[in-house]
Amino acid sequence: MGYTDEELTDIFERTDGCCHLCSSRIAFSNYGRLGARGAWEVDHSNPRANGGTDRLNNLYAACISCNRSKGTRATRVVRGWRGYRAAPFSTTKRESLRLRNALLGAVLAYLAAGYLEISPFWFWALVGAWLAYQIEPDPLRRR
Repeated sequence: MGYTDEELTDIFERTDGCCHLCSSRIAFSNYGRLGARGAWEVDHSNPRANGGTDRLNNLYAACISCNRSKGTRATRVVRGWRGYRAAPFSTTKRESLRLRNALLGAVLAYLAAGYLEISPFWFWALVGAWLAYQIEPDPLRRR
């Protein structure tokens, strides 16, 4: 099936430029280029042979070797071979989680500074937000 540039971009960005099966980096410009570094293909998470569709929510970026070795197996099984349970987070999801962490860090640091009577409280809230923002929210990227 041929995909538009917009569809390929959406599929690629869904996992922030990583193979959804092994989490290795892939290169957008190497779509379908067998043998190229970071080469990738579109994988049907639920294979068409098993009733999967061509809807965007069933399509993921996968390095060519992973996609071809997967065959008609379920994505869950293939990720399990490598010790993974889920696909890498998208850039949008990672940023959203980082901002949530920063807000929580700011609140906790502000409350701790107030409890310990360390002034200025706002400074410690900023430190807490900055530190919490630095925490990588995607468990696949913490390895």
